[in-house]
Amino acid sequence: MAQADHVIIGTGINGLVAGALLARKGRRVILLEREDRAGGCMMTDEVTLPGFRHDVMAATFVLFLTSPAHAELAEDLARHGLEFCHTQHPTAVLRPDGSTLVLTMDRAANVATFNARAAGDGDRHAADVGAIEADAPFLFALLGGELWTPRTAKLLAGQAWRRGLNGLKSWIGEALVPARAWLETSYDSPDVRALWAPWVLHAGLTPESTFSGQMGKVIAFALEAAGAPVVRGGAARAVDAFRGLIEEHGGTIRTGVDVARILTDGNRATGVETADGERITADHVLASVTPSQLYGRLLPEREEQPQARAYRHGRGNFQLHYALDRQPEWLSEGLDDVALIHLADGIDSVSKSANEAERGMLPETPTICVGQPHRLDPSRCPEGKAILWLQIPDAPRTVRGDAAGRIETRGTWDEATREAFADRIEAILARHIRDFDGIRLARRAFSPADLEGLNMNLVGGDPYGGQCSIDQFFLFRPFPGSRNNATGLKNLWHIGASTHPGPGLGGGSGYNTAKRLGG
Repeated sequence: MAQADHVIIGTGINGLVAGALLARKGRRVILLEREDRAGGCMMTDEVTLPGFRHDVMAATFVLFLTSPAHAELAEDLARHGLEFCHTQHPTAVLRPDGSTLVLTMDRAANVATFNARAAGDGDRHAADVGAIEADAPFLFALLGGELWTPRTAKLLAGQAWRRGLNGLKSWIGEALVPARAWLETSYDSPDVRALWAPWVLHAGLTPESTFSGQMGKVIAFALEAAGAPVVRGGAARAVDAFRGLIEEHGGTIRTGVDVARILTDGNRATGVETADGERITADHVLASVTPSQLYGRLLPEREEQPQARAYRHGRGNFQLHYALDRQPEWLSEGLDDVALIHLADGIDSVSKSANEAERGMLPETPTICVGQPHRLDPSRCPEGKAILWLQIPDAPRTVRGDAAGRIETRGTWDEATREAFADRIEAILARHIRDFDGIRLARRAFSPADLEGLNMNLVGGDPYGGQCSIDQFFLFRPFPGSRNNATGLKNLWHIGASTHPGPGLGGGSGYNTAKRLGG
């Protein structure tokens, strides 16, 4: 029987961060991964043609680059080969009529550009991101730190003292404003509104969601300050760096190992048992899984099971990857070196496509995010060639129909539905790139069902570990009674996107839990 100080179930970003921090402190750490590769949503593969390396799911590392985990691990990970590639133009919007608006990492330039679109819009942008910057110590402690702690209580008390109780109440009320209200009352330019509206989808929200306005401002601040970096060589290189660091300190990552259940003794977790019958004892077990996996499969008799059944997942994700014979020639100027381009018309188009997806319909005009990783990292493909990374963050988990009434659906993400939806997306993309059919070498689509097949935590293709509405966020993630990452069992810790601070590549729950355990 193997023994460890810490057994970690799952090797996504939170498991890897926790494993690295604990291993560096000399703890005996074993990470177990069900799939035949480590990394969770960090996966790089030649899914179109040989020599074209695509990040199949996660691609942009701004949340990790700005996280406490990176601040602490950066030097060690760099020794093991982790390197980021950047561009000064992190994002842009491309509207159906060909009009564009490009964000730079220069605030003064953005202010001037936005003011040129509509008088005062640039000044408002400076005020919005400046307010996030001014509130950063308090705001990012709430967004990323443990919430149920004396430190957080002290932070809140300090804010109440500085602002007054009514001032703190006002700050919270303003933070809860939906993105539609924020954008429509703050900006006159349709282009500025269209630039930010799609980004709330990447937080698992919609323009009408409570708190989506504040998340839009946070994203605007982060993109302007840190850009949209990618990992040189692909996201899988980040996994390699974590593996090197963990193994350097005596830790182990085992792939192809399916944990069947968590071992308990009374009200205490004592280890895990694999599907092959192997038992590994541990002082602590960290489970980077969804609530349904934790309480429906690994701990099937627990009293939390009804809450796990009630836990809601959000929209699915659709990925589309292209290998191109040459650099794409955008028909609109200024897009060549942009990391992430949204094809969207504005708040209404984003709201419409998200609503259609939430109702189980294939969106008539999906919101499309186009990544150009080859522009930041030429090593991703042969010289002179190009790749495109497309993410559609508003795909239905279960297909009930087609909002346009043109695609025949059969209630599931079968191959025919997947490819027909990919054709719809490609037709929109091709309108904006000269001779797209002529430079297109190959494509590969991944439906929400395909993504769940790659990672069982992506329930219905939901990449955010569960719906991010306010009742399933902050103190209430995953359950109203949740306290930090503790569970009803001693020494069992629930981490991952389904727990606070939620989804993304920041590794927050793994970091917070490792710190609590002395990592």
